[in-house]
Amino acid sequence: MLILLIETATAVCSVALANDNKILAEVHSEEPNAHSSKLSPFIEQIFEQCGKKVSQLDAVCVSSGPGSYTGLRIGVSTAKGLCYALGKPLLAVPTLQGMAAQYYAMHPEYRGMVCPMIDARRMECYTAIYGPNAEELKAVSADIIEPGIYDSYLDRGEVVFVGDGAAKTRDILGSHPNARYAGDFAISATGMLTVALEKLKKGQVEDVAYFEPYYLKDFVAKKSVVRGLH
Repeated sequence: MLILLIETATAVCSVALANDNKILAEVHSEEPNAHSSKLSPFIEQIFEQCGKKVSQLDAVCVSSGPGSYTGLRIGVSTAKGLCYALGKPLLAVPTLQGMAAQYYAMHPEYRGMVCPMIDARRMECYTAIYGPNAEELKAVSADIIEPGIYDSYLDRGEVVFVGDGAAKTRDILGSHPNARYAGDFAISATGMLTVALEKLKKGQVEDVAYFEPYYLKDFVAKKSVVRGLH
């Protein structure tokens, strides 16, 4: 079962190729605003690196959000195009769930909770809380981070905060004795594999024509700074 995994919901552009439950290879870039220029070459690179052909794919999995509006559009449109052209199923893994699953895969001995956080500017984060099987304990939401906001979970046991939104919350949440921070965590397409395989097993595939990313918040266009454009 050959699955292509695409993660573009944050500043990281990551592509992985898996055969069943084994990751064959992963390539990524943290270069800002480079998803549109990096994604297609990364896909070509990873197939060449693994000695595989795109036509051999059994499914394509994409990170479905929340996250960067532009990044999600690029990842989802690429995944849908491949699935449509190849006639293969499309899988979608919520970005935060994929992050939690990735942490648990990296730390199989850990049995506490994981709170993935995606920076949504200022003191806001896209976040949720998951248990050891990456099951959702707190629903996905856009939270203004303030003291005590997650104490009902922290009072129950350890919570590891991961993702690019975690660092800015440490001074606010880190004083709780059960708060932990994974400073070396970097989001990767590889994190989606276990959830993707479970979805494929259950037949939980997306409609290629109508699937849309989960933005969580409405897109707000910035005012152009180019003279003559309003």
